[in-house]
Amino acid sequence: MAISLKPQHVRRYKDIARLLMKYGRSDLVRQAGLDDALGDAPSPDGHPAQAAELAADLERMGPTFIKLGQLLSTRGDLLPPAYVESLTRLQDDVEPFGFAEVEQIVTTELGARISKAFADFDNIPLASASLGQVHRATLRDGRDVAVKVQRPGIRERIVEDLEALAEIAHFLDTHTEVGRRYGFGALLEEFRQSLYAELDYRKEAANLATLGEILASYERIVVPQPVNDYTTGLVLTMEFVRGRKITSLGPLAQVELDGAPLADELFRAYLDQVLNHGFFHADPHPGNVFLTDDGRLALIDLGMVARVPPSMQNDLVKLLLAVSEGRGEDAAKVAVGMGERRPQFDEPAFSRAVSDLVTKHQGASLGQIQTGTIVLTLTQVAGECGLRPPPELGMLGKTLLNLDLVARTLDPTFDPNDAIRRNAADILRKQLVKSASPGNVFATMLEAKEFVEKLPGRVNSVMDAFARGEFELKVKAQDANEVVLGVQKLANRVTMGLVIAALIVGAAMLMRVPTRSTLFGYPSIAIVCFLLAAGAGLALVVSIFVGDRKARDRRR
Repeated sequence: MAISLKPQHVRRYKDIARLLMKYGRSDLVRQAGLDDALGDAPSPDGHPAQAAELAADLERMGPTFIKLGQLLSTRGDLLPPAYVESLTRLQDDVEPFGFAEVEQIVTTELGARISKAFADFDNIPLASASLGQVHRATLRDGRDVAVKVQRPGIRERIVEDLEALAEIAHFLDTHTEVGRRYGFGALLEEFRQSLYAELDYRKEAANLATLGEILASYERIVVPQPVNDYTTGLVLTMEFVRGRKITSLGPLAQVELDGAPLADELFRAYLDQVLNHGFFHADPHPGNVFLTDDGRLALIDLGMVARVPPSMQNDLVKLLLAVSEGRGEDAAKVAVGMGERRPQFDEPAFSRAVSDLVTKHQGASLGQIQTGTIVLTLTQVAGECGLRPPPELGMLGKTLLNLDLVARTLDPTFDPNDAIRRNAADILRKQLVKSASPGNVFATMLEAKEFVEKLPGRVNSVMDAFARGEFELKVKAQDANEVVLGVQKLANRVTMGLVIAALIVGAAMLMRVPTRSTLFGYPSIAIVCFLLAAGAGLALVVSIFVGDRKARDRRR
């Protein structure tokens, strides 16, 4: 057996092996040694399954794999676009657990019986997901709230599933070319951290507060705020939002809805989150966006968020602008700078593929343009060419893909590319203002102070190396002879310049020496030096002009 089989993991090994064989990766099953654990698995020689079936299969395997599917929907470098799009629409809707368990968890977590903590608490949940379910309630002060209660025993089940996945990921990374190329262990660790964060409802409460502060200036968008005194690791109490899901809007409601300003403000708000604040709601699928009774959009379920470091925000702005304006080569350059080059990275092939991708979509009709699809496909191309894209890029692609769906539900004529171009100036202005903050200015001043303080020491080190003959100049070039000739040419020109300067200085000094021989009223020797310097200077200028022109002609 290639990997150890713990008894509690055998069932999960079989589930994973069946899934891999069904979707055409029987090679990984054999290399990982899972074929021995599979037993009575069906033959993988049948017709390939449709992409939509993958989401259904993951739903049947339980909450860990539902969340894993949501993470995989951000990794276009691992899966084809059809599968990524299917997983992006993966819904997390399961049977609710009993109210007796809800009452026990709430009482234990809040330290008070439900009847004492709440004036009213509905027995039937509003929604039920793999990690928890939501009940409507009323606080003693009359505020309507939504109470999210974590599913009992879910932590233990997730820990067990993650252990099984970790063993398989480690084996694939060390024994298969696919594992070494994509790094399943790193992907699983990213997934583990994300999932553990979702299991702590105090972190989701903090996410609600942060996003509410970021979007406070957007009149058409609302983020329900947490009630901290009624929130723990397993119970989250937040403001109740009256409204309905975007997915529940019928044709008549969509006709009556003035969706254009809503779609535009939602898209602008997400660009602001990603590109200016570096913190955004990473799962805005239509089920997580509500149309409130007063005509606003509410963003709910902030268990999955993403953070973008400031250095990457600038790159994302450049990438989105390049994609929206059809500049494929520029998009490829930005993506290469953001990604991690693998040993087998083929940069020319990647640049050609990205240019073709962006150009093809640039000529598409309005209904076919999906910025999120382009970004996710770009990550897939990167993986095929040996470039590992940053996780934030896949998360951005998934977010934009979901936004495309929501925005077009609100306004069928919405153009995400046009929205990016229209908001680019405001995005750049906010970034400049942020970079000019007192903190950044002070940090720059400290760096300048450190540079000035250390400059004399560094210059002395270089001069000492020159004096000892230990100074080295390392040049990486395809043609060393050309480099040597260039250095020689430069040295000759510098030497000639020094000789000319010496003649001029010498002539100026001789002007003050009395002599019987004069020329034009000045000492002859001084005039001769000036004429030699002038002639040599003219010859040097002509030589530089002719030599550089010949070099340009050769390069052409």
